[in-house]
Amino acid sequence: MARNGKNGGINTRLAHAGNDPRAYHGFVNPPVVHASTVLFPDAGTMAARKQKYTYGTRGTPTTDALAEAMNELEGAAGTIIVPSGLAAVTVPLLAFLSAGDHVLIVDSVYNPTRRFADSMLARLGVEVEYYDPLVGGGIAALMKPSTRVVFTESPGSNTFEMQDVPAITAAAHARGAIVMMDNTWATPLFFRPLEHGVDISIHAATKYPGGHSDVLLGTVSANADCWKRLHDAFITLGACAGPDDVYQVLRGLRTMGVRLQRHQESALAIARWLEGRDEVAQVLHPALPSHPGHAIWKRDFSGASGLFSFVLAGGGTREAHAFLDALRIFGLGYSWGGFESLAVDVSLADRTIAKGDYPGPVIRLQIGLEDVEDLKADIENGLRAAGGR
Repeated sequence: MARNGKNGGINTRLAHAGNDPRAYHGFVNPPVVHASTVLFPDAGTMAARKQKYTYGTRGTPTTDALAEAMNELEGAAGTIIVPSGLAAVTVPLLAFLSAGDHVLIVDSVYNPTRRFADSMLARLGVEVEYYDPLVGGGIAALMKPSTRVVFTESPGSNTFEMQDVPAITAAAHARGAIVMMDNTWATPLFFRPLEHGVDISIHAATKYPGGHSDVLLGTVSANADCWKRLHDAFITLGACAGPDDVYQVLRGLRTMGVRLQRHQESALAIARWLEGRDEVAQVLHPALPSHPGHAIWKRDFSGASGLFSFVLAGGGTREAHAFLDALRIFGLGYSWGGFESLAVDVSLADRTIAKGDYPGPVIRLQIGLEDVEDLKADIENGLRAAGGR
């Protein structure tokens, strides 16, 4: 049992979750255990595997510490730790889908999730269907007797559509399907999926839990009904994460609350500023009252992270590239959730339904921990360059 901010505020809980210094001679941080072989005291114990740790792929004190912290944050029955955010998507899908099953995936999903579904799931005989992120409880009309999983991601990847998750889970459960959610954007600090009916909560811990753009990791947390099947698949696939990466994410959790608060405040300040710019046609940030999904965000979420998009007022690839190339503080790179600001030109070429009707290029911004006025000046340079000035 961790000592104990368990029932305290979120930053208190983040500081102490998944750690019991008395179990490790008083050291503040749990040890990093590098393990493959684990020795047994005798043949009988080995045959029965009657000890807590039996092999490195099945858990160590390091992975247990992070899993326990995530269980507390998520309100979960159990959490698996996997090597990347994408693995956090693929392992539960493989766990709960079989040949002949039907899966419904939101059309605004993270592109690598789509690639996995369209290639590997399809090859394994799973029927993949994409749905409108705004469907809500209407998803009942899309469900078949063979529908086993409904996959959600809210806000949507890159374009930030808000899904009515409680309505979707109610419809899915009424027909015997389970619901998975990629909750990387909000983290468990701003949205707790399992409290809204979701069965499996997925995070790219590479992002805000890691927080420093130097580690790859994923977590998958399950409710009591789904935990055994998820854990069995995890053990069968051998998709375990390295101890140093696990430790870095556990360390990142300690400051995630204060970092997210800064990300949120800075991103909202810049989003509001962009709404007043003539060069900007639209700002896609769920916490803005102008966002079509703002009411859902306000009802279900307790905060917003540092990732959002905006639409340039006209132009195309040339203008988008001119904007990006003029930036000096924002880096041009994938991922997000680190201390540094990033920008990318969004492609919606993979969408089949949620293409949107945007009057210009969509630019996604990750707002880091730099000073807001410096970031505004950098964006202003980009907007001038996009306008040919």
